[in-house]
Formats: sequence, C-alpha cells, structure tokens
Amino acid sequence: MRVRFIYPRFQRHAEAHPELLQYVPCNEYFGPPSLGIACLAALTPQDWEVEFRDDRIEDVGLDDPVDLVAISTFTASASRAMELGDAFRARGRQVVIGGIFPTALPAEVAPHADAVVVGEGEGVWPDVLRDAAAGRLKPRYCASEPVSLDSLPVPRVDLYVDKEGGRYRPDDYPVQTGRGCPMKCFACMLPASMGRTLRLFPRDHVLSQMTQLAARGKLASLTEDTSLLGVPAVKRHFMSLLDAVVDRQGAVKFSYLGTSMPLILITPPAIFDRMRRAGINMFYLVGGFDPVTMNAFTGRDPRRYQQAIDAVRKAFDHGIEPYCSFLVGNDTDDEGTFDRMLAFAERTGIRKAEFAILTPYPGTPIWSTLTSENRIIDRNWAHYNDANVVFRPRNMTPDRLLAGYLQLWREFYRPRQSLRHLTQAERTIQF
Repeated sequence: MRVRFIYPRFQRHAEAHPELLQYVPCNEYFGPPSLGIACLAALTPQDWEVEFRDDRIEDVGLDDPVDLVAISTFTASASRAMELGDAFRARGRQVVIGGIFPTALPAEVAPHADAVVVGEGEGVWPDVLRDAAAGRLKPRYCASEPVSLDSLPVPRVDLYVDKEGGRYRPDDYPVQTGRGCPMKCFACMLPASMGRTLRLFPRDHVLSQMTQLAARGKLASLTEDTSLLGVPAVKRHFMSLLDAVVDRQGAVKFSYLGTSMPLILITPPAIFDRMRRAGINMFYLVGGFDPVTMNAFTGRDPRRYQQAIDAVRKAFDHGIEPYCSFLVGNDTDDEGTFDRMLAFAERTGIRKAEFAILTPYPGTPIWSTLTSENRIIDRNWAHYNDANVVFRPRNMTPDRLLAGYLQLWREFYRPRQSLRHLTQAERTIQF
C-alpha cells in the first residue's frame, strides 16, 4: 500500500505583497513544513510505502497510482488543500484531510475529502490506514482523548530535509516539547485542538528530535512560547533538558526559543545563564496577545511601554538576541500605533522584527467574537495568513490597517538595507 502525504502551498507575506521584497533582507524564503506529517509518517507501518510531496516546491503527482492521499492543512492553505482533495478524488484516489483547519471547520472540508480527521491525528491514524486499505474510509475520525506522548516515535523530519535544494534550505526545524496549553489567548486555536492540559514529551524524546536535526546540520527551534518559562513544572522539565544539552557539548544547536515579554520579565538571571550555556542566543518574542504588548503601543499606558523596553533590554543584557513579533489590529490599536512601534524598535535597538496583522482564525475566541459582532469581511481562507485584513478594525479602516502594516515592514528594514554584512538573525528571517 502507498500513502502520499502532501503539504499544500499557501501565500506568505511577501507573496501577498511583493513590494516587501524591496526592503526586507530575506535570503531564506520558505520555512519548513509543520510537524503533523512527520509525526504521522513515523507512525505508519512498514507495509505502507510512505511518500511526501511539498506542494510549495514540487509537483504533487495527481495522476500517480497511490492508495491514500493524506493532506495536512491550516487555515492559509485550506483552500489549496480542498482543491487538491477534489482533484485527487476526481482521479479515483482516497483522500483524508486533517490539521488545525479541519479540526475547527470539519463541515467546510468534508465535501472535498473521503475522510476528515478532527483533533490530534496519531490517535486515529491506525484506524484511517486500516479502513483505507479496505476501501472503506469513514467520513470523520475524531480522537476520543488526548494522545499519550510517552510512546510516540520521533517525527520523520528526514522526509522534509530530503526535499531541500536550490533556494529551499531552511536553517532550522521545529522541535516539540509538549502539547496542549492551559492559557486562553484570544487568537490561538491550540487549546481547542490539543486540549487545555499541558502534556510533556519525555526528555529523551525531545533530545532525540534535536539530535536528528543536528545530525543533518539543522538548528532546533523551540516554539512553545506559552509554557517553557511560565509553568513551574514545565520550567523544571525545560531546565533538565537544557542541562542534558550542555552535557552534549555543542552537539545540539538552537535557532531560537519562543517566549513573550511578560515571561522574560519574570525569568530569573540564573535561567538565562543556563540557556546561554546550552547555546540559546535568540528569543522569538511573540507580541500582541499579552497585557504588556497589547497596551505598550497604545500611547495610553506608559507602565506597559516601560515593561516592554525592560523586557528587550533584559534579553540583550543576558546576551540573547530579541527577535520581536509585532501584532497590529487589536481593538486597543489606533492609527498612531504603527509610529509608536517603530519608535520603540529604534529606542531599544531591535535588529530583527516581523509584523503581522491580527487574523481571526476559525476555532479561536477572536473568531467567535468578531463573527458575533459581524466584523468578518473576508472568508477567502487564502487571505488568512497574517498579511491581509479580513475583519473590520475598531479604530481605523481596513485600508489604513493594511497600509500601516506595510509601513512597519518598509520603515523598519529601510535603514538596514545599507548594511554590508547582515547578522545571522537577519539572514534567517522567514516571512
């Protein structure tokens, strides 16, 4: 039997707005695929032949004789995923579609697939394969409970690395330390898709993820920005992981650690020292979802503004580069927010930043809120990529929000165009 996994293409920031390429120093354009496919591929029995196609860089092979097409999708790639589902089914192929978007809106996806997976795929994947082999896929597969992480195999990122070539050579790949989240961020789907209980992968599993990347010359990115420095039990787990990395004497190399300004402020110096010893030299500072960054750039809360400054300075003081992600479009933002963000970046000396437009992804609290307020103005899923305005902002027009977003990219990176030697942070920006 033959299963072909497909990662559908989607529109990134600079594809939506090509003028950004005039300003942003971006040698690496594509990021790696999400880990969903690699996780399921690792669980697939040996009597199934596993293939992977990255729709962004290669032909998906519509006419090839495969027994099952498995498509993993999130909102920005959902339209393409459903288009591919239709095309494969028209050729008599069995199609299953899973991921965050089908979990949020399974009825939207159902007409384009023989089966839709809702929630974590590992719990139902054996059933999907069994039914596909028998030619009797069920319309929907829903995991009845959160997947136990204690016995899962290491994701098969080799499927991704083997596709590299030409301009597509990501420096880093994501590493999962856990699943689920107890937080209630208004724009996040994670608690709804993976549960509010935080489950941790065993330390050796995480180390295995890292070492397989190191063996392929890749950096590890730790993206769990809500937990590693915030939840006490998780923090202890993370410290144990860092100590194990130190013991490997540089065998594992990091790209960045995802965190937020409030977590930076409460993290003691000793933990910064341990992170530096383990080789973490960059923070990806998620913004726009916490009390500090939601209010720092409104012009009405000097205390939050100072806290944002303190967070960036604290990172610099401990030798860790802050890569800041600025979100625009919150109800607290107005037309002056863009200039305030640029002034903040100049004052703090941030060298790397990204900018995103608030996007109400289906299944998130903000989706429910804006839908109930009749503020959603665009349901073209390809536009749900943090680079388009798909809702009606509270304090400005949609056109003004888009113009401000482009202004941020342009004005932040314009002075940096004259630099002859880009820092590593700038060389690896993905947008």
